[in-house]
Amino acid sequence: MRLLLSAALTALALPALADGVTTYATDDSFDDAAFAVETAIVGRGLVIDYVSHVGEMLARTKDDVGGTMDLFDDADVFLFCSATASRAVMEADPMNIAHCPYGVFVTGKGDEVMIGYRNMPDGPMQEVQALLDDIAREAAGQ
Repeated sequence: MRLLLSAALTALALPALADGVTTYATDDSFDDAAFAVETAIVGRGLVIDYVSHVGEMLARTKDDVGGTMDLFDDADVFLFCSATASRAVMEADPMNIAHCPYGVFVTGKGDEVMIGYRNMPDGPMQEVQALLDDIAREAAGQ
């Protein structure tokens, strides 16, 4: 029962989440795209705090949670912060801390590789969204 409820809630949440994400396709391999994201982040003087290997976790736990499909061949999320952008958005509203750290993801499934990020709310957080968009576009070669 719990699994069915979880699946139903996930199915309901996916369209709303998809609306809140910006993605760019790239012709690069997953590894090259991941390297491009890392380079775009570090090239701005930012430090990657953590790389979440979401694809590995989903593959490893698929059978344990009753998964029925392989979602990605590879999927990583690069998490980082920007002292400059974070200071600006949190001085505007300290509760913007909820959006930190920021993440840019890379997914690969077959020949399709995507680079993207979660959209930020209107207002001061658009400064962070512009940073995320610059990083994703650069990494995707757009």
